Parts: sequence; C-alpha cells; structure tokens
Amino acid sequence: MRILITNDDGVFAPGIAALARGLHAAFGDDHELIVVAPLTDHSGAGAAVGPVYERESIPYEHVDIPGLADVPTYGIDGSPALSVILACIEGFGPKPDLVVSGVNHGINAGRSALHSGTVGAALTGAQFGVRGLAVSIAWATEPDFWDTAVGLACGIVPVLAGAEPSTVLNLNVPAVAPDELKGLRHGTLGRVGLIRSVRPEHSPLPVDGAALDRTGGAIVLAMRGVGDDADRLEERADLEPDSDAALVEHGWASVTALVGVRENVSDAGAAALAAALATHTH
Repeated sequence: MRILITNDDGVFAPGIAALARGLHAAFGDDHELIVVAPLTDHSGAGAAVGPVYERESIPYEHVDIPGLADVPTYGIDGSPALSVILACIEGFGPKPDLVVSGVNHGINAGRSALHSGTVGAALTGAQFGVRGLAVSIAWATEPDFWDTAVGLACGIVPVLAGAEPSTVLNLNVPAVAPDELKGLRHGTLGRVGLIRSVRPEHSPLPVDGAALDRTGGAIVLAMRGVGDDADRLEERADLEPDSDAALVEHGWASVTALVGVRENVSDAGAAALAAALATHTH
C-alpha cells in the first residue's frame, strides 16, 4: 500500500512531522510512504486549488523531516488539495492508495469541516477513488499531545485500507494524553462552526489624511474554543449531544464518515431542478 501524507498547516508544521513519524513506525516496513504538502500554511483552504489555470507548472522543493530520511518529502507551491491532485495523477510517483491528512492543530468539526484544508485534502483524494483520513487535535497550551491523535490514526489506517474506494473518515481528538482519552466514538456532524460570533467596527476610510464619504473597518471574530471558562460553558450549551464537537469537548475522540461533492437526487433537489429548468422554455 502506498500512503500519501499531507496537511494544511504546511510541510514544516510539527503535526505533519508527528504523523509521518508515527505512520512510518507503524507501517514503514510493509508499506510505502510519501509526504506531499504545501510549503506554507493553507489553513481554511478547504478543497481549493488556487489559480492553476494561470500557471504552467507547480514548483516544489525536497524537504527533510528529521528522523525520516527514507520517506520522500516534497513541499509544493500550492494548497493541500492541489498536493493530493498532483500525487493522484502521478506527479510524485505511483498513485497513492490512501491519503492521511494532518495532524491539524485545531479540530475540524461540524460546519468547520467544509472550510478545512485538512478535510479538503482527504475529500479531494476521494474524487480519484482514494480512501482518506483527516486527523485533527484540539487547541491547547503546551504540551501538544500529537501522540494521542497519531496513535488513533495508526489504529484506523488498516481498517480504512480495507474500506470501499473513496471512503473518507474525519477524526477529531481532544488535547489530552493517551491515557486520559475516554475513547473513540462516532460523532455526528454538528451544526456549529469555528466562528462563534462577530462584532463589526466601522470607521471612515482616510485618504491622504481626509475621510471619504464611504466607511470601512473590521469585523472582529470570536473563535470557538478560545476564551474564558464562561465562554466555554456557553459553547457547550450550543453543542448537540453526540455531535463531533461535543464529544471532543467532553474528552472523547470523534470519528465521522464524510462524502464530498455529489448530485442531490432527493425530492427537494429534483423539485429545485425542475423549477430551474422551467424558467427556460423554447
């Protein structure tokens, strides 16, 4: 089996190094590993590929991850999804059988999964029939418990390898030591997002010291998972029981099966399609 390792925090991030070392220790003797990831941070990129139509080529660099000299590692001038595409169309050797993306610093649960470059990379692989695992761990002060997420990922990889092509699992892990983890459960995809609330701050836009008639300013973000104890209690009240984010908040690791873009064949989709077609008649 050929395993592609990628992420959205960048090829030099500690999370991808921890993941690559863990996978190499677990599977390096029996399977082929390769790392292809962005040269710079592409957090929040989703499955974006950037302006590839305007580029004749994608530059890349050979990268050394300490302790992994025998694992080919490349940093590309592009997004995590583009990293996967290049690997799947054999830009870096044979097409991979499995994509493992992460470990992302910060969970990708609920609506946030739509915008996650970590998840986007795994879903991009699914478009090529490749199975995928996205791995994320909650924010925390030092130490970062990479080993907790890596250990769970290594346990899931053999199961995922035997799953149907294009199967994608999203793993979210609390920031706790392995012996403090309550366990692994199925988390439903919650409805909460990464951004809790916003506060607009408007102000005149100066030009050469003079204010214009129009105004601009900034939208101040309050991020979920960041704040004091009162904020955290308020956030818990927003979480649906057994959702991915709720499980992580209560010390469980959550795993969710995801699908990417596909045609909506529901009754509601068919009705909307019929109504749209009816707007154009000959």
